[in-house]
Amino acid sequence: MAVTIEDLYRSYGVLADAKDNLSQHKDAYQVILDGVKGGPKEKRLAAQFIPKFFSSFPELADSAINAQLDLCEDEDVSIRRQAIKELPRFATGENILRVADILTQLLQTDDTAEFNQVNGSLIAIFKIDAKGTLGGLFSQILQGEDIVRERAIKFLSGKLKTLPEEVMTKEMEDYVFAETKKVLEDVTGEEFLLLMRIVSGLRVLQTVSGRQQLVELVVEQAFLEQALNPAELDTVDRLLQCTRQALPLFSKNVHSTRFITYFCENVLPNLSSLKHPVAELDIQLEMLKLVAEMSPFCGDMEKLEPNLNMLFTKLLEFMPLPPEEAEDGESAASEEPKLQFSYVECLLFSFHQLGKKLPDFLLEKVDAERLKDFKIRLQYFARGLQVYIRQLRVALQGKSGDALKTDENKIKVVALKITNNINVLIKDLFHNPPSFKSSVSLSWKPIQRSEAVAPKRPSADEVGSGASTNKQVSPQPRRDARQIYNPPSGKFSATIGNFTPEQRGGFRGGRGRGFGGRGNRSRGRIY
Repeated sequence: MAVTIEDLYRSYGVLADAKDNLSQHKDAYQVILDGVKGGPKEKRLAAQFIPKFFSSFPELADSAINAQLDLCEDEDVSIRRQAIKELPRFATGENILRVADILTQLLQTDDTAEFNQVNGSLIAIFKIDAKGTLGGLFSQILQGEDIVRERAIKFLSGKLKTLPEEVMTKEMEDYVFAETKKVLEDVTGEEFLLLMRIVSGLRVLQTVSGRQQLVELVVEQAFLEQALNPAELDTVDRLLQCTRQALPLFSKNVHSTRFITYFCENVLPNLSSLKHPVAELDIQLEMLKLVAEMSPFCGDMEKLEPNLNMLFTKLLEFMPLPPEEAEDGESAASEEPKLQFSYVECLLFSFHQLGKKLPDFLLEKVDAERLKDFKIRLQYFARGLQVYIRQLRVALQGKSGDALKTDENKIKVVALKITNNINVLIKDLFHNPPSFKSSVSLSWKPIQRSEAVAPKRPSADEVGSGASTNKQVSPQPRRDARQIYNPPSGKFSATIGNFTPEQRGGFRGGRGRGFGGRGNRSRGRIY
């Protein structure tokens, strides 16, 4: 005979009045458990009554949890939400892992309100037992269905940092790091980015040794021990994404040497052959930017001279010789060479940084003919620079505030920064002997508060070095709106390369592409 509303209230009254003698009324609790087989009203009451008396009947614990789980799978979403809301009350003792596992699987729901309820219940049991909750989450990440794994990783990525220190203790953070390393043995590109976001936010890893451990994780994912196949889209994108993850970790104590060495030996020789899944992305420029940003943090390098020579060779490729003159003194070429300022800024900066470690490179390691050729290229490039710098200053003169925020003027502001940076670095190399003392801020790096772009005409050294002034500060474009200035000689033209950290693009087709394939797992009942 089906359990009615009256039966449920009667049994509830018996148990509520029993006080210290609850265990003697097992039959009354069984009636409540049977309520999950009734209609919608009976189910809603059962969802509330079952957890209320759960702890008093340990011998019926499995039956009680299974009854609640039946309600979590009900066709009526309001019943499911009520059952999910009460699940944390079952999270005691050895049940915590099971409840966490169940809630993690319930993240696969497509109902927004239900999904939010699952999130809320997971946060609630975190405060009851953080390690048990993490155990359930990582169990599903390692063994669960793809949709559950994906959402569990996203849950940790978004919620872990919001938990207070008394919940996320050092022991818990160590546990998260250890489990994340297991997950990283087989991940997709998107998963790798989310997992790195999780571990990068752990307080226990905000030390020099902690950042070094994070770099080691990235090195393993980047496959730096393997030669680069420039035509393999996922391999190139893997390197790009891994290096971007490693970049914020580098410092004077955490060196970029292995990455710089790999780029000099594998990326620069194949630069023109690199292929990337996102056709609009200038992969050559993105790779050169990474080398430039990493170069200040390069430590002692075993193969410094050959790597510096590779940078020098690549720099020569992007610095053209002046066109030959005809007998009448005019240029024999139909058009002047294209000056690729963005590329040259990256290569010159990288060469300048590594050159500090071998200051006699140009004098003793480069033969006379090659050095003469280099100086001719430098002189030609420097002349072109001066023309552009003058034109850009005239175009920006007197502009400030909103006038500098137009797309056209944003490009010109960045172009001025690029050309002045190159100008400063070229002047250093023209010294005899070459100097490596000047300091510039890369054009795409976020502007420091002390930096300014003056509305009046500044000196080349002021703009090039990013020196502070007392003028009105005009913000440069953010790093996530990088501008590429690449005009042909004698004209202004530009393309803007807008890259944001969310615009990943490289790991297409889900698992099985990118960072290793993960086999599909089929399961029966999700619990």
